[in-house]
Order: sequence, then structure tokens, then C-alpha cells
Amino acid sequence: MRASRLVSILLLLQARGRLTANQLAEELEVSVRTIYRDADSLHAAGIPLYGDAGHRGGYQLLDGYRTRLTGLSPDEAKALTLAGLPGPAAELGLGSVLAAAQLKVRAALPAALAEQVGQVQARFHLDVSGWYATADEVPFLPAVADAVWRGRALQVRYRRWAAPTDVDRRLEPYGLVLKAGRWYLVAGSSGHRPRTYRVDQILDLTELTEEFGIPESFNLAAYWQTSTTEFLDQLHRADATVRLAPAGIARLSGPAAEAVARTGVEEPDGWTRAVLPIESIDHACRGYLALGPEVEVLAPPQLRTKLAAAARATAALYALCSVKRGHF
Repeated sequence: MRASRLVSILLLLQARGRLTANQLAEELEVSVRTIYRDADSLHAAGIPLYGDAGHRGGYQLLDGYRTRLTGLSPDEAKALTLAGLPGPAAELGLGSVLAAAQLKVRAALPAALAEQVGQVQARFHLDVSGWYATADEVPFLPAVADAVWRGRALQVRYRRWAAPTDVDRRLEPYGLVLKAGRWYLVAGSSGHRPRTYRVDQILDLTELTEEFGIPESFNLAAYWQTSTTEFLDQLHRADATVRLAPAGIARLSGPAAEAVARTGVEEPDGWTRAVLPIESIDHACRGYLALGPEVEVLAPPQLRTKLAAAARATAALYALCSVKRGHF
């Protein structure tokens, strides 16, 4: 384990240049004290590693030094194969590049390891698109990706959900995220904190000659995690107390299923009482109507009343249809 960590330190410094002890500790999920000990061990082993103290200090390899400890383990080679997503790569205009890179990696591997990688490719397929939805048209995705790579600002015409719907924005693209088959652009705008934009809602795009710098403190993965959590917190603005039949619980997913696992209490009749997060009365009503008699809403009263009214209206509609068609 320690030997693997020492190699990881060398590869991180080789790939990224200067890194502080705190940055290395966070990347490798160890304490800063452990990094200090590892750095001493590397230095004692003759690795040209040096560190500078101070706010802008950190560890760095001597210019020109390259480690040869880059061989792939069997598990690493398999994981690298699974990391290749041909669909998204093609959308970015990199389909042929990905195929060529995979061929080069496989050709460079020993015969036995190349055979294992081939088995992974034959037996595992990754599809990140969602069910029951047609693929988004993203004609500007290659241009957005190119701007991300080259650090060029964009002038876009963007369609949002709030009025006025079509707006003009100058964006500084920080990165792209693929979530459930949909592409999102994370970008700065006029000095504001980064925001998220759906690429399929870009109506027009012009690449500007202006270059920009991404703030050193910005981390795309960390931003996405935080913004996703904030979005879900804002989305679920209230709670509903419900009783669920076992079949109803089996049909739940996401935050609702997590809430049942966290707050659910089984009652003598086999049903479970739980507190579930809801977005709004109307949205919750539509969702709970889909569960039919497998859910009973106890609170809030407005939701219970709305569900009862919808159920009565549905029953009246079918009763009327039966009479008209002579079904008794």
C-alpha cells in the first residue's frame, strides 16, 4: 500500500508539477504528516524531489526527471478500458481519437494483459443515456468543447425556463459535465460565481478572441457535487407524511426511497409510515397518483385533499364512460 502511494506521489508531481503537502494529502486521502514522511523516504531513495516552504511552496521534481514506474496493473488496464465511452466521445468529435488511443494502449500491453482487456471490452458496455427519453440535439457541443480546451470565451444565445426565456450571455467555459445522457456547461459570467448551462439549450454561439483564466481554486468535480446537492435541497421544499404498501415502496427510487429507509416505521398491517420530501403540492399529487392505492397521504392536508379530488374525478370519468358505452 505504501509503495503504491509513493509511486502515486511521483506520478502526480510528474503530471501536475508543483503540489503542496495538503493537495497531495487530499488527493491520496491520507494525512499531511504521512505526506511529509513519504517525501522524506523518496528523497532518501535518491529521487530528485525538493520542497519549498511558504504560502506558495510545495513539492516538485527536478526539471527533466521522469519516472519509469508507469506500467499498468491488470486491474488498472481493465479500468482504463471501462473508462472509454464511445458515444460521448463521438458527440465531442473525439470518437476516432478514442478508438485510436484504445488500440495503442492495447498494443503496448503484454499479450496476457491485452487478452484480459479484450475480454472486458467484449463483456462490458457502458451506456450513460437515460431511459424513456430521446437524445438531446446538441449541435454546438463540439464548438463548446473546443472553447473549453482552448480557454476561449463564448457569446451565446441561451434559452432558459424563466422569462425572458431567450437571453444573451458572455460565458467563460470552465468545463463540461455529462449527466444521465445530457451535457452541461459550467461557466463563469461577468465576474459571477460559476453557473450551469444545458448545452442543448444554446440557440446560437460565437467564439470570441478573448482568453481567460480559470480560478486556481476551481475544481470541476467538487463544483458539480456541491451544485447537485444544492439543487436537490432547493427542489425538495416540503415534506409529506404517507403510508405505503410494500408494493408502493418497491416502486420508489431516489430521494423518496432513501427517505423511506431513513424515516420509515412499519405498522401492524404491514404498511410503512414515512416522511418523504416533495417539490410542490401539484408535483407530489402527480407522483402519488401514479402509485394509486399503494400510498395514503396523511399530511399536508392540501395534498390529501387534492389527491382525493383527483381520484373522485377519475372515478366519475370512468363511470360516465361506462354508462355511455353501455357497460354496467
